[in-house]
Amino acid sequence: MSNWLLPENIQDVLPDEAWHIEQMRARILERLRLSGYQLVSPPLLEYAESLLIDGSRDMELRTFKLVDQMSGRTLALRADITPQVARIDAHLLNRQGVTRLCYAGSVLHTQPVGIARTRELLQIGAELYGASSLNADIEIQQLMLEVLALIGVSGVHLDLGHVGVFRALARQAGLSPAQEAELFGLLQRKDSAGARVLLAGLPEAVRAPLLSLPTLYGAAGDVLARARQLLPALPQIVAALDELEICSAALQPLAQEISIDLAELRGYHYHSGMVFAAYHAGSHDAIAQGGRYDELGKCFGRARPATGFSMDLRELYRLVAPVAMPKGILAPQRQEAAWLAAVQALRASGEIVVVDWLGDAGQRAELNCDRQLVEQDGAWVIESLSW
Repeated sequence: MSNWLLPENIQDVLPDEAWHIEQMRARILERLRLSGYQLVSPPLLEYAESLLIDGSRDMELRTFKLVDQMSGRTLALRADITPQVARIDAHLLNRQGVTRLCYAGSVLHTQPVGIARTRELLQIGAELYGASSLNADIEIQQLMLEVLALIGVSGVHLDLGHVGVFRALARQAGLSPAQEAELFGLLQRKDSAGARVLLAGLPEAVRAPLLSLPTLYGAAGDVLARARQLLPALPQIVAALDELEICSAALQPLAQEISIDLAELRGYHYHSGMVFAAYHAGSHDAIAQGGRYDELGKCFGRARPATGFSMDLRELYRLVAPVAMPKGILAPQRQEAAWLAAVQALRASGEIVVVDWLGDAGQRAELNCDRQLVEQDGAWVIESLSW
């Protein structure tokens, strides 16, 4: 096997893409900074029990693990940064009020999460701790949509859901943990026939609302109206539907379309309230997602109200218009004081100056320059460069 080959679904990032992704990252982090979000940078590697805390079998299978030669304990390469940020909030910062944190870093998956997706994602996101109000959910979702618009992703379709609806119905039906987990899987696969078989022994009054969940998908106003008719008026369900109605109205100006999906239970194992995902016609999978996860910090000794979102910069790069890299100025190989001063002044002004060490005219096109630095009457001036 050639030693330059990479594992499946692992790719190098070449210059144009790498610079564009870095510019996107910088613009997003600056937007988050201006909204009061403070940057944290957790390690790529942690003890496995610190990262695998959501009870999700999918996350367990998605995570690379290895044995630490220093301690003999099992380590894991992070597949998601959110649990790490929850650990930082709960255990290291230990603040009492609202805390806003953001991050950007690589995560690794044992299997790709979508068609033609990489297994090494560049995840960027924001998390808000210490606020249980609906305003916090709206702030996070507005911020996510504003960030997508900032980097040039338009025509966003936003899906909203609420795991509180499913949990309230499961409790009312008296489902065991095993039954609830099985039903969760069936709903995620939109397997209504399997759900009917699983729930066959339940009274119609509790079975029908659960079976209606996969049908409660579509435009926000229509779905919420049907949900109020088909679902029991349990306090948790009424509150969840009210939250979805308020949130969808507040976000309407920022999305091309907003839908409600009450069978969407993404992150159900650790999400505790509203969940959301952004979609785009240019991608088969969600391009950004998140939700409320008030109990995640309990694993680190301190549960806090929390909501956040994350996205993969490498996936987003495919959706934005390509940006040509700026051309540079070709400079001859010299070292005298006047030449050094001219080069330093140009770079200080933001110009790219590339020194032509080889002096081979046949290779200059690779240097991406459209001007050149030439000496005229003892002064260094810039001329156009044609190939």
